[in-house]
Amino acid sequence: MKDQQKMLEIASLSNIPVLLQGESGAGKEVAARFIHNHGLRKDQPFVALNCSSIPKSLAESILEGSLKGAFTGAVDEKLGLVRSAEGGTLFLDEIGELPLETQSKLLRILQEKAVTPVGAAQSIPVNFRLICATNRNLKTEIADGNFRADLFFRINVFPIEIPPLRARRDFDVVAADLWREARSLSTARLDRRDPGNQQRELSAEEMDLLKACPWPGNVRQLKNILQRYSVLKPYDVSLTEILTQEFSVPKLYEKNICSIYVTDFLRKRKKKPTLTDIEETLLQCKGNKCKAARKLGISRGSLCYQLQKGRVKIAS
Repeated sequence: MKDQQKMLEIASLSNIPVLLQGESGAGKEVAARFIHNHGLRKDQPFVALNCSSIPKSLAESILEGSLKGAFTGAVDEKLGLVRSAEGGTLFLDEIGELPLETQSKLLRILQEKAVTPVGAAQSIPVNFRLICATNRNLKTEIADGNFRADLFFRINVFPIEIPPLRARRDFDVVAADLWREARSLSTARLDRRDPGNQQRELSAEEMDLLKACPWPGNVRQLKNILQRYSVLKPYDVSLTEILTQEFSVPKLYEKNICSIYVTDFLRKRKKKPTLTDIEETLLQCKGNKCKAARKLGISRGSLCYQLQKGRVKIAS
């Protein structure tokens, strides 16, 4: 991420439009906020809009605002998102989702550096820094007739590629930070179930398990997994179980993700418990085979087989 970090720092020192490109969940909004918070406009508003959520019929009023009485239901004047970002930064997330008609409206705003609220006769000048983000290849979208070439050249002034999580060299740092955040959200429950383990970091084995996964959902997916693990860990649910469940349904992910490989890898990575491990875990669990099996990361049937094979008798 070092190259991208340097690019974000350089971008923050100017006011030119930035286009952030990368997979969904890779952290494009985080990057946009970094540029804003380290730039000349950091004390001014940061206004974010998900372009996929704009209805065609309301696009004009959402972007440019409206005057009181401009249409039925317009009981007050609305600034619109563009004027709300006056002096600050306007972040248009998933700009590749904008309908062509709305793209035309946005292009006019960028060309004229002004908005014309619904019901107004004159345009109003605006001053904002534009940052856009997309998970689509906009050049392909242009070729397919889904994105305006003139708008692309307006927003593609300073492009920055945000790498997917699986390609980042700082995976350990990201995972460690997200784990601390996840544990802080469930501190009260952890204190009751595991009072001596409040500040435990991820182990090397847990980190290796996380690194082995493809993470099609990127940082967002990793964050969800670690939050789930922080809640379930005190109940003897292993990270292996959670990851195996997460990546066991191929159709939920991209075609190039082989979830079967991930599941097999996780099974191989899990150290096979010895008979001594089983005996000690059963003692800790007071003879409860189901609980012991979960803690060991094996099935109850496998545990019973190992006990029978080793001719171990459990005291009742």
